[in-house]
Amino acid sequence: MMRGFTYFWVIHFKAVKRKFATNLLLLLALNLLVKPFWIFGIDRTVQNVVGAGEYGLFYSLFNFSLLLNIVLDLGFTNFNNREISRHSQLLSKYFSNIVAVKTILAFAYCIFCLITALVMGYDGRHIFLLSFLVLNQFLSSFILYFRSNLSGLQLFKTDSFLSILDRLLMIIICSVLLWGNISNFHFSIEWFIYAQTISYLLTFTFSFLLVLSKATYFRIRFNKAFLISIFKKSYPYALLVLLMTLYSRIDSVMLERLLVNGNIESGIYAQAFRIVDAVNMIPFLFAGLLLPMFSKMIKNQESTQPLVGFAFSLLFIPALAISVTCIIYRAELMELLYHEHATESSMLLGILMVSFLLISINYILGTLLTANGSLKELNYIAFTGVAISLALNLLLIPYYQSKGAAIANLVTQLAVSVLQTLLVFKTFHFKVNKKNYSSYLLFISIAFVFTLLSKWVFSVWLIGFFVSLILVVAFSFIFRIIRIRELITLLIRD
Repeated sequence: MMRGFTYFWVIHFKAVKRKFATNLLLLLALNLLVKPFWIFGIDRTVQNVVGAGEYGLFYSLFNFSLLLNIVLDLGFTNFNNREISRHSQLLSKYFSNIVAVKTILAFAYCIFCLITALVMGYDGRHIFLLSFLVLNQFLSSFILYFRSNLSGLQLFKTDSFLSILDRLLMIIICSVLLWGNISNFHFSIEWFIYAQTISYLLTFTFSFLLVLSKATYFRIRFNKAFLISIFKKSYPYALLVLLMTLYSRIDSVMLERLLVNGNIESGIYAQAFRIVDAVNMIPFLFAGLLLPMFSKMIKNQESTQPLVGFAFSLLFIPALAISVTCIIYRAELMELLYHEHATESSMLLGILMVSFLLISINYILGTLLTANGSLKELNYIAFTGVAISLALNLLLIPYYQSKGAAIANLVTQLAVSVLQTLLVFKTFHFKVNKKNYSSYLLFISIAFVFTLLSKWVFSVWLIGFFVSLILVVAFSFIFRIIRIRELITLLIRD
């Protein structure tokens, strides 16, 4: 009987890994087709066209709207993803009620944002731009909520296509505006924001109709007792998202507010952070797939360590390859991408790419702890992150400007990573594999050495850059961090 149970568990886990690997492959493929072009083709071009000061103003206001974004959601999206993945029959009930309350929250968010902006001394143009960014956040929040229903229903392929739709539409609109040779037209940061609004509105409509087709009924209602019940369960998610957004995004807002030339410094910081934003989609997509899978496994009392290890190995390799090559080729990358302030932003990129490695780890660990419902502990960790970030930014920005903000970001992510790792091992009683740690340390060392060698060997830096990426991935198979036979077998069987 024991042998039969073991055989069943092994077969089941292989199926889980296969589902994760194939959906991840689709999600990455779609996002790699669209989002890099959006970030480096459109977003970067916009900054070069409008200048660091104008883009820095947009970047600061955008992050300001993100800081208060939690008022739009109050943790409903994460809570909904977890609940629908466990109890899919509740879709219609939750959908009808949550849409009603999110609409009310949208008005509260708008008022809260504009009042806070006035208190902080923003002028008329700031308020005008912020009004559209607030509308964009409202639409984006609803899109994420609609997608949480689809991923909760395990419709990962549909969710994958929705994850790129808004960016795809923005690429089309902005391409026409930037390169369409429209007579008597001057591209400004305002047009960039308008393009985002149109794209979000179209994606909002399409995603709403998709979820509506899966619900057995939809009647907007404000059931006070039901919503209070949901809020009691979801407010820890809301607090967690707020705290995480604060320690991740407050740096650019503080740069713009604390310094006389804050717009410029925020723009320089945005140049370096753009690459982090681009590659950050990889761990973000991992987390989106893992949350419903972890939730279901924990509900069924299955061990999550094998899936955590499998996901970590798949994520760590591209994260390390990108980080190492971007650190060593940081000056060349910034010179290629930007017309202004390339030297200053290259220094920031080296610091922020180390942060990216830590962010990748935090995504997997944080997702596992969220699925487990360890929100009280996660909020303590996130609050610690906010305290560290605020203190370091206040201390370092007046003296080191954007470099100080980058250092604060790195130290904050390191502290959060250490605390989450300790909590995961304590909560799930994971076993420490010393052999794996040795392999990872050796692998990291070799990755740095060979990337440095490639820079010395190849006179054309772009060739060296891509050779380094390929070598790091190749070494991951040599060190058996990723087992190529297992990966190919999983994909073929699906």
